[in-house]
Amino acid sequence: MTITASHRLYGLAAVILAALLACARIPGGVGAPAYLITLAVAGFAYLLAIREFFSTPRFPRRVIVMGLVLAALWHIPFLLLPPGSDDDVHRYVWDGRVQRLGYNPYVVVPSDPALAGLHTPETRTLNNPEVPSPYPAGAQLFFRAVTAIHESTVAFKVAFAACELAIVLLLIAELRRLGHGEHWVLAYAWNPLLVTCVAQSGHVDILGVLLLLLSAAALERRWRAFAALAFALAVAVKFLPIVLTPLYWRRVRVRDGLLALLIIALLYVPFLQRGSVPMGSLSVFVQRFRFNDPVFATLERIVSPQVVAALAVFAGLATSVWLRRRHSEYSPSTFAWPMAASLLCAPVVYPWYLLWLLPLVRTVSTVPLIIWTVSIIPTFYVWHLRTLGRQWFVPDWIMFLEFGSVAAAGAIIMFRRFTRPAVAHCSSD
Repeated sequence: MTITASHRLYGLAAVILAALLACARIPGGVGAPAYLITLAVAGFAYLLAIREFFSTPRFPRRVIVMGLVLAALWHIPFLLLPPGSDDDVHRYVWDGRVQRLGYNPYVVVPSDPALAGLHTPETRTLNNPEVPSPYPAGAQLFFRAVTAIHESTVAFKVAFAACELAIVLLLIAELRRLGHGEHWVLAYAWNPLLVTCVAQSGHVDILGVLLLLLSAAALERRWRAFAALAFALAVAVKFLPIVLTPLYWRRVRVRDGLLALLIIALLYVPFLQRGSVPMGSLSVFVQRFRFNDPVFATLERIVSPQVVAALAVFAGLATSVWLRRRHSEYSPSTFAWPMAASLLCAPVVYPWYLLWLLPLVRTVSTVPLIIWTVSIIPTFYVWHLRTLGRQWFVPDWIMFLEFGSVAAAGAIIMFRRFTRPAVAHCSSD
């Protein structure tokens, strides 16, 4: 019997399924050694699947359908797991709750003794309770909407699962319309970060990813007003995609850009404090919060954190400008690389930040970013170290493994790109 690409893909799906089902049953919580081992096995199988996606132009539709069914199957146990006691989703519940009670999440401090009566069992353990909320206005209004339906972490996880499903459907529609292999939807659906950062922990980034993908799809279709509106909403969920602004230059009309600015301004109206725009703990975040930040930590020794944060934004904007000049048409990689450049220089690089890249990485030029979504998995070990009383700090060997893998992949791609013309020239002689 001949082993086809479809058979190999089924085998890799079985490995991912077994590894993730085992991962969901690991005692000891996120980052425990056994947890990391099973997640790493799933990540390695995922990278092998990516290799199959590149080498096979088309897969039968039944393979894609089965792949999505299996992805849904291994999501279930993670959806049923409770989030960690201090995962961000508890802050989402708090922010939505206090809004509905008439408070401003950019002003109130969860640890304030005067507000102790506002807490529920799910909000008493939220992280960094000594600072107000850092999330933009779009995310805040989403928190309020979800808590109006049901005030619980479960409600948020269900909402985020719906975002995941919408991204899958949108990706399939886009791949069909562009004539690309529909199997690339599995490059998104099979990534292990989805089960850990969305199904298990419940991070709002997935909402922003959906909005950004809607904007990119609308931009490619020349639905300019809708593209600008969806982009504004994505920025209002998390500020990261703001570095993509140059990609919209001359692709949307001036009035569309003004509409986007107006929408963002209106989202902040309910939170105005004495006529000023509140920023919550954003400045504290830049000044104090650090995680997985080798570039930021190096530059911070020379200049202030605020300057380095500005440089991180500049890196993303500059990458957008460069790619905008090189590519006149829409390309997913032109959306992925500016955000990656900004994240590389950021003070905090949590695994769930890479969710923004997942639906956009399906070209050879984005292979280093695909590898990054897997090489970042060992950083979860810090959660385990914290349970042992260790410092909240990513060990150097983990950062070397994470960023070294990305750099090596980039170097190999560049080497092949520069040597192929020479090889072709020699063979023609």
